Amino acid sequence: MLTYVVLFGFNYEFQHFSSYFNMSNQLLNRSQIEQLVRASLQRNAVSASATSAGPNPLVVNISARHCHLSQASVELLFGKGHQLTPMKDLYMDGQFAAKESVTMIGPRSRVISNLRILGPCRDFDQVELAYTDAISLGFKIPIRNSGDIEGTPGCMLMGPAGFLQMDKGVIRAAPHVHMAPEDAAYYGVENKSYMKLRVGGDVGVTFDQIYVRVDPAFKLEVHIDTDEGNACGFSDETPCELIK
Repeated sequence: MLTYVVLFGFNYEFQHFSSYFNMSNQLLNRSQIEQLVRASLQRNAVSASATSAGPNPLVVNISARHCHLSQASVELLFGKGHQLTPMKDLYMDGQFAAKESVTMIGPRSRVISNLRILGPCRDFDQVELAYTDAISLGFKIPIRNSGDIEGTPGCMLMGPAGFLQMDKGVIRAAPHVHMAPEDAAYYGVENKSYMKLRVGGDVGVTFDQIYVRVDPAFKLEVHIDTDEGNACGFSDETPCELIK
């Protein structure tokens, strides 16, 4: 069953960057280049669709690095009583990218600036990085399902009002799919089981370990990270198929 893909802007606008590179003949550092690329990704969000035989259409989203925070941690970083401000709704109902972001400091004193916070607040703190992000910062991070953070490395987050020292919670998120009970019945899977995601296109890749999460509030959505999306050569026309 071919389904449809939502892709967050992997058509880089290099021409858009040319003006930045030529300003005052100054070289940009790595952090500035990353910010320009990510800004272009957000501007160029595209989607494609095809008819699905299942009860709901499949959406595959590429998830860039981000963090989830508790309300107490938000207040520590942004000030007492501060509430996250929604900037952009995500595909899953009630989820959003916040206007607020933090600076992440790694074990080699290397930093990632503008690490986006996703809301609403949770009851734990968690940072999700791609493998290349972790290498850049000097982390050796495990692949974990969200919330499974025992034994994972920590980090320091810096906000406008203070610092948060995390003793644990830095992970590479395992590829996973959210689905409602009717989707689980259609595919013949259960909560916390595994299935496969077959990706077409010029590369052709199959992810064998897609963790299944079932909840009545969920839409049918697969999350993979930026490294995995790049490896697949995703485009707005890439066909994908969930198989048991």
